[in-house]
Order: sequence, then C-alpha cells, then structure tokens
Amino acid sequence: MSVILESSFNIKDIIKTPESPGRRAEPKPADLLIKLRKLQQAKKNLEDEVKETMLLRCARKEEEDALTAEALQLEGTLNEKEELNRSLQLKCEDLQLEAQRQLELNHQKEEAVKQYCFQIQETKLKHRKSRMKFENQLQQLMEQHKNLSNVFTPQRLPAEIQSAEYTTEQLLKAEQQKLEQLTKLLGGLSCTQNAEMCMDTCENAP
Repeated sequence: MSVILESSFNIKDIIKTPESPGRRAEPKPADLLIKLRKLQQAKKNLEDEVKETMLLRCARKEEEDALTAEALQLEGTLNEKEELNRSLQLKCEDLQLEAQRQLELNHQKEEAVKQYCFQIQETKLKHRKSRMKFENQLQQLMEQHKNLSNVFTPQRLPAEIQSAEYTTEQLLKAEQQKLEQLTKLLGGLSCTQNAEMCMDTCENAP
C-alpha cells in the first residue's frame, strides 16, 4: 500500500514574484536570496518527506513480510495439527477395535471359565456319588464280614465244617441217585428204541 504525504508548502508560491501594477519590477538580490533559501528549505522538506515515506514503506514491507512469515508458520502448524489429529483418530479407532477384541476375548474366557466350573462341579458330584457308593459297599462288606465273623467263630468252626461236609455228602448222594435214575431211563429208552427197530425190521422183511 503506497503512502502519500501532502507537502505543507507549494513551490509555485515560492517561485511566484509579486508584480507591481503598471510595470514589471526587477527582482532584488535580497529577494532572490530569500527565495533561494526557501527553495533549499523546500528541497530539504521534500527529502525529509521522501525519506519518511521510504522508512514507512520499509516498515510496511517488513510488517508484510512478518505477517507472511507468521501466516506460513500458522499454516505449517495447522498442517501439523491436522496430521496429528488424523494420526490420533486412527490410533483411537485402533484402540476401539482392540478394546472390542479384548471384550470379546474376555467374554469367551468367562464362558470357558463357566464351562470349566460346571465340569468341575459335575466331576465333584460324580466323585461324591462314587465315594458314597464305595462307602455303602464298604459298609455292607464290613457288615457281612461282621456277620461272617459272628457265624464262623473258632468255637463253631468244627461244627460248621462237619455240617458243610454232611451237606456236601447229602448233595453228592442226591446227585448220584439222580444220575442212576437218569442212566436207568436212558437204558430203558435205548431198549425201547432197539425193540422198535427190530419190529420195524421184521415187518419190512420179505
């Protein structure tokens, strides 16, 4: 933006000489000297104004350069922040996916733990039932052993042995009798069959 400074004086006013009515007056040396000084002062004023204008222009240029540099710096900072924002957004999405995956894994682990606990409780129940069954069987064996101990005492052992031998002898006799009866029946059956065969043979003879 250009800066325009208006001069506080007019050069035409300095050069212009007063004219007398009726004739043209010759300038005096003193007047010329005054005008020369005025011109020199005007020149100096113009140079000061030009210098001030140049200084203002340089200051404005420096200000514009500073603003341009600041704008570039702000633009770079904005680009960095946008890039950081994109990076953080991607990282946030990754963290959300990881959190979702961890939740799913934790849910699966909880389900597996529940299943294991159920299997453990079921196994404990089976062991408890087996132990109760074993204890009952053991109790029954102990009762049987106790009964056998009461029956087969040393005092009653000879009598029990004799009774068992007598019972065995009676059973053997009964089996022998049954065997003899069976042998007789087989013998009679064999004779009957032989007789029938003879009769058939005689009847079929010519």
